[in-house]
Amino acid sequence: MPDWQRKLYRGRWYAVRPSARGSERVALGTADEAKSLEAFTAFLATIKKPKGRSIADLWDAYCVDKEGKRVLVAMRSEWKSLGPVFGHLLPEHVTVQHSRDYAAARREKKIKDGTIWTELGHLRTVLNWASERGIIEKAPFIELPMKPPPKDRHLTRTEARRLMDSAEMPHIRLYIVLLLTTAARNEAALELTWDRVDFERGVVRLGLFSGQRRKGRGSPPMNDLLREELQTARKSATSPWVIEYAGRRVTTVKRGFNAAVVRSKVAGVTPHVLRHTAAVWMAEAGVPMAEIAQFLGHEDSRITERVYARFSPYHLRKAASSLEF
Repeated sequence: MPDWQRKLYRGRWYAVRPSARGSERVALGTADEAKSLEAFTAFLATIKKPKGRSIADLWDAYCVDKEGKRVLVAMRSEWKSLGPVFGHLLPEHVTVQHSRDYAAARREKKIKDGTIWTELGHLRTVLNWASERGIIEKAPFIELPMKPPPKDRHLTRTEARRLMDSAEMPHIRLYIVLLLTTAARNEAALELTWDRVDFERGVVRLGLFSGQRRKGRGSPPMNDLLREELQTARKSATSPWVIEYAGRRVTTVKRGFNAAVVRSKVAGVTPHVLRHTAAVWMAEAGVPMAEIAQFLGHEDSRITERVYARFSPYHLRKAASSLEF
């Protein structure tokens, strides 16, 4: 649903948003601009406030407030598991035992702790959000299982070549090359348009201006492999999108990508593994962490160092040499 906007109509202020019938208009009850801003703020708070106080009501209200965020796709799926357990409860009735029972029931269904951690983490986020906005007095404590260590899967160059050569569709091959040579996230690759591919300067601007906060995106230089693949794709492009199929933007490569993984017989590969692989390769080549951080779009190089410094041939080398005797 489109966002509400404050507009002046025939000398009076209204809250307005587009609708299937043209536009929806709610009077703010004033002709004064300053007062209309106060009324508009109060109106927005009213429509986002849940009708009830159950966990289900709070979850729905959070989804309305965060409308348009990609995380809601996962949260709507997670609610199928969380809802039957927590949905009918009021926040003050939630105990630590509810979290423990939920985790135990999910484990019985062979659900991994990483998934359970994410599900209960989103529940905690919703309750904290409701508390911060004064919808509930206090958010109950949601106990999370111990977060599993991050997966450390990265490809060898031989595996990467096998995967690339196993892509039967040109757009899947280009997608694989793009992620491996720019460390782009899946979303950034699928949103990339040709006007942000600068062949003259040899850079790919993964960043996309948007009012919404996004994970960091860099502007990595093209290497020879990527330039060749992009130039080939550009000659046959029929849309503004770099990753296209039949002249249309591709919004998911899941089927084609997974098919290439199966054909390549390279195990444990996801799009994120390709981004991780790119960072590991740079670290193994001795690229400074600050440069890798810029490549990955990290705002803080300490994040990069925490994850990738151990792959560098220089990591702790000076410290070790100081212990010679």
